[in-house]
Amino acid sequence: MLRNCTEPESPQVTVVVEGRAVAAGADESVASVLMRVFGVEYRSSAIDGSARAPYCMIGACFECLAQVDGIPNRQGCLVTVREGMTIARQNGRVGIE
Repeated sequence: MLRNCTEPESPQVTVVVEGRAVAAGADESVASVLMRVFGVEYRSSAIDGSARAPYCMIGACFECLAQVDGIPNRQGCLVTVREGMTIARQNGRVGIE
């Protein structure tokens, strides 16, 4: 049987992306949500501020870094969303306190 393309493929959860509630598939990655919300080049380089985008989506390249629940430097491609998770783009260098 053919499935309607508008039907969700997995149960839905709500995450908070930079203060905005966003619906996401329960099996979706943080990087996928950020690309959907902000476009492919959703973060900037710590070196020169140039636009960066996820590259490998398997955790090898570190180009999908994001802040998840207030923790910086998370590889967005390796983190699966969950209900109520807070997500923010990581732009430039993140300091260590």
